[in-house]
Amino acid sequence: MHSVTCKPLGAHLSTQPAPSPRPSPALSSPPPAPLVGLVAPGNAFSLRPVLETKKLGLSEIADFQGHTKHELWDLFSSADYDRHLHVCPLRNCLVKTPQTHHVEARSAEIGRPTLPSEVGIIICDITTPTSLDEMARQAAIVLNCVGPYRFYGEPVVKACIENGTSCIDISGEPQFLELMYWKYHQKAAEKGVYIIGSSGFDSIPADMGVIYTSNKINGTLTAVESFLTINSGPEGLCIHDGTWKSAVYGFGNQNQLKKLRNQSNLKPVPIVGAKLKRRWPVSYCRELSSYSIPFLGADVSVVKRTQRYLHENLDQSPVQYAAYVTVGGITSVIKLMFAGLFFLLFVKFGIGRQLLIRFPWLFSFGYFSKQGPTQKQIDAASFTMTFFGQGYSHGCSTENNKPNIRVCTQVKGPEAGYIATPIAMVQAAMTLLNDVSNLPSVGGVFTPGAAFAKTKLIDRLNRRGLEFSVISSSEV
Repeated sequence: MHSVTCKPLGAHLSTQPAPSPRPSPALSSPPPAPLVGLVAPGNAFSLRPVLETKKLGLSEIADFQGHTKHELWDLFSSADYDRHLHVCPLRNCLVKTPQTHHVEARSAEIGRPTLPSEVGIIICDITTPTSLDEMARQAAIVLNCVGPYRFYGEPVVKACIENGTSCIDISGEPQFLELMYWKYHQKAAEKGVYIIGSSGFDSIPADMGVIYTSNKINGTLTAVESFLTINSGPEGLCIHDGTWKSAVYGFGNQNQLKKLRNQSNLKPVPIVGAKLKRRWPVSYCRELSSYSIPFLGADVSVVKRTQRYLHENLDQSPVQYAAYVTVGGITSVIKLMFAGLFFLLFVKFGIGRQLLIRFPWLFSFGYFSKQGPTQKQIDAASFTMTFFGQGYSHGCSTENNKPNIRVCTQVKGPEAGYIATPIAMVQAAMTLLNDVSNLPSVGGVFTPGAAFAKTKLIDRLNRRGLEFSVISSSEV
């Protein structure tokens, strides 16, 4: 999303064909309301004070001089509330440039947003491929924020590949992410473009956090557990129902994901060292003095795909991974157990899913709402993801021996959905543009870790408020 010009990413790279994708089941039919995109030069939205220039890369504009495509990137964004917040960090990259593009995708009945008179608008309809082609042709990268991706993601991916444009999304939907790999990896490789999913809070902290932990251990990392802690202020925590909808559709179509994975017929990734033991559905983490439950987002799927890629393509030792979220004391555990039981019961049936989507606040015990968090809730929120890793020191055999080295790392950042996610997404795009020599040599469909393992993405994130650090490291 920038005024200077840029070549289609990967155009100069080798286009060695990738492995042939296997056939896979289609995603569920989308809701009837079409989405409309607006591509507009300039930016009509105010910059929130917390998103300062120093965190978001205004100084990096100079890095882009000399590129040759009309626009650097387009932002393809969804609801009105999400639009306001997702676009904020991009303004730092727009403010001194005369011709930028903003893409707004929303339900047709909402209509056009109010924009200054100097801002031109290109209508982009998700059901009209030619309009998506028009959008994709004007950028080197499309940042796709339109979800649920199972309904609205694939046409954007397809348009980007056909027009030689790379694409980054913030999907936390394993079925969509894995399906896009099997359907489009080879096509993206042939075009020399990069399609990189889950580049927001799902799942850059987890995926890059495991890579960071592996780089910091004094030996071979073989297993990692991550614990996500969401911190809120005095007004509590609230999450927009877009995330809730993705979860409802995801759990409601678990059989499709199982079928997709069975059809892929992949060889198991080898287990190196002692096998990581799974915790109980409710367990107590002594190190964090908190109860925890398994994290049911996309992190495990994404990290496992990254570890497979690193093992098969870069000959790295694969890391076992499990993800959990802390829930505080026993009162919170009981509350979440009731919410989980209601959710799992209702999500199995069509009418149950309709009720879950219509009344998110009721069925989530107030954690999700159609209005989303207030400004005060966003300002007071933050997250910490703590990684406990184990492995083997140099010279110690991983066969028939217990791990003899441990490491603890953390990723900390501001509010996850509306501040950390756009920061992560924008810096992924910056890395894709500025660190081409360290990307995979052939385009394709990648996880963040597969695409950015050798790049400076973690350094970029550290400079902008997503802090990666080592807490402790010791040999047992």
